[in-house]
Amino acid sequence: MMDFQFQPLSNWGFRNSHPFIIAGPCGVESEEQIHATVRELSKYPIHLLRGGIWKPRTRPDSFQGIGSQGLLWLKDAGKENNLPVMVEVASPKHVEESLKAGIDVLWIGARTTVNPFLVQEIADALKGVDIPVMVKNPINPELELWIGAIERVYKSGVHRIAAIHRGFSAFEKTKYRNVPNWQIPIELKRRFADLPLICDPSHICGNRDMILEVSQTALDLNYDGLMIESHIDPDHALSDAKQQLIPSELGKVLEALVVRQHSTDDVIFLNLLEELRDKIDRMDADLLHMISERMKVAREIGHYKKENNMTILQVERWNEILTTRLQLGINKELTSEFILKLYELIHAESIQQQTKIMNAEKEKVKE
Repeated sequence: MMDFQFQPLSNWGFRNSHPFIIAGPCGVESEEQIHATVRELSKYPIHLLRGGIWKPRTRPDSFQGIGSQGLLWLKDAGKENNLPVMVEVASPKHVEESLKAGIDVLWIGARTTVNPFLVQEIADALKGVDIPVMVKNPINPELELWIGAIERVYKSGVHRIAAIHRGFSAFEKTKYRNVPNWQIPIELKRRFADLPLICDPSHICGNRDMILEVSQTALDLNYDGLMIESHIDPDHALSDAKQQLIPSELGKVLEALVVRQHSTDDVIFLNLLEELRDKIDRMDADLLHMISERMKVAREIGHYKKENNMTILQVERWNEILTTRLQLGINKELTSEFILKLYELIHAESIQQQTKIMNAEKEKVKE
């Protein structure tokens, strides 16, 4: 993997403070709509104005964006209110038209990030161009695909890059439009500590009622900023009506957010934190020892199953474990979601251990 050196948001040439706020409508629908929206948004601490010009919609009869004419409306609205502007691009032609219109920042959407061929075409169109680019996560929860898109843009010569976390599609129904899967952007940040990370709570939530909650979670996880959709009349918006806020409601969300420090100079606090972390380290060592001991017992059971020609999976026993451990965990103030995931992993490891025992003779034959 190449050595990435990303530019912090403070070096992007825009007014900057923490958190970095991007706002604007899902789609630019008319000259009047975008100007009215931005005039209201300018009353609040917004750093960058967003607006969709080309909309990659699922159904062909949906509103697919106003097209190139909207670029000038968006740019004029930004100039009128002293705000830089950004748009989504999904092809080299979009890049060309955006640059011609003087757009300040580009972003690559989730439906484009999922296609390496298309991302490469956009990256090729960006060669020699000094413009910031933000890359949304792909629709599916695949970190390497997200990193690959960022890498392609970086190789084009663009180093002012940010990642936008907008959640991931899921087969099961949840309260989210796109499940956050926080561990994925956290792992991205772990690998690339200087990569600016923006949260898009609008697309994660799919409804305006949860935006404050998800925004606060993102800031508590040390995200650099937020990208929130705002429309002058969201109930009549041509796309994503339920997840957009009127500017005054966006202002209330921003005012309600608690911005926490990344670090502190308080010596007493730091000493206490170190003591607690040492305690966790010892507990983790004990936890891993107990899991190892559990697997020894699982292997012993595997030998008995093999001797008695029994199947590895015993559904009744697995159901019993899930039911009893779930209740035990809940009684100890753990969430049911965590308990289920934990025991699914433990069960999978137990099956793998017993499978090796069952197939030991076959492996010897192969040798």
